[in-house]
Amino acid sequence: MVMKYTPWAIGIAWALLASAANAQAQSFPNRPIRVIVPFPPGGGTDATARILTQALAESAGWQLVVENRPGATGRIGTEFAARAPADGYTLLLGTAGPNAILPSTRVKLPYDAVKDFAPISLIDSADYALVAHPSAPIRTVRDLITLAQSRPGQITFASAGNLSVAHLAGEFFKQFAKLDIVHIPYKGGGPAVVATLSGETTLYFGGPSVVHQSKAGKLRAIATTGAKRSKIFPELPAIAETLPGYEISQWVGVLAPANTPKDIVTNVHTTFVKAISTAKVTQQFAAVGSQPVGNTPDEFAAHIKAEIAKWQKVVGGLKVQID
Repeated sequence: MVMKYTPWAIGIAWALLASAANAQAQSFPNRPIRVIVPFPPGGGTDATARILTQALAESAGWQLVVENRPGATGRIGTEFAARAPADGYTLLLGTAGPNAILPSTRVKLPYDAVKDFAPISLIDSADYALVAHPSAPIRTVRDLITLAQSRPGQITFASAGNLSVAHLAGEFFKQFAKLDIVHIPYKGGGPAVVATLSGETTLYFGGPSVVHQSKAGKLRAIATTGAKRSKIFPELPAIAETLPGYEISQWVGVLAPANTPKDIVTNVHTTFVKAISTAKVTQQFAAVGSQPVGNTPDEFAAHIKAEIAKWQKVVGGLKVQID
């Protein structure tokens, strides 16, 4: 027998479905939320996750469980989050590496950085710092440009590995200044810093912690990589003051799997942005060298697309193997 549904019956069915979805959104969350960090414990993204865990517990009573899923330059954890149920109970802390740099390469990824995620908000951002070994006659960006022009192919810069943000910060600098400086990849940020401390390499584009090495006299901080001077290290000029348009930053943002209900995305966005806007969280981020951001889902989506486009220009001519 063929069942016939009247417009009235269909209307009732849709109303019940909408009511159920609305009730689910209103009760969200009713269990712990899993936050995927696609890197090992102890790094910058993990530090952001720990700050968020505490902030959300204090401001909203939400329980976040940090789950580190490292490997393949962030690809493993990022794919895991993309394939998770789109119910708001699995979130990803995305970064420039797996969500913008890798998608800008020709490497086939197991996820689509744009289509497989619902951006929620940028959480924090940190400028990198350009430092040099103290023996090098480099005190300003202009000094570096002059020295590199006089010694093509002789000035080296360390990085945490091929296609790391530190690597591409140097490549971006080479393109802007039209210099021939040589990239030396290491297996992680620690070995790269050690190489620069020893003088094995001349330069390093590193995270905020390297500035503390300069205050101890072990390295010389030259400039920061943001569009303008860092609020955390205002004494250092931005590279952009010498090379207008140069800008590199490491960022962390929260994303949900694609097709997560809009009401839940809005709820998570509002709650997260409120949590990171407090003075306490600002101080916690400053302690690890970053600043809270907090923007809209549409703004974060536009940021990711702009980052992918920027890195495509940097990566396009490089012939490197992904670590």
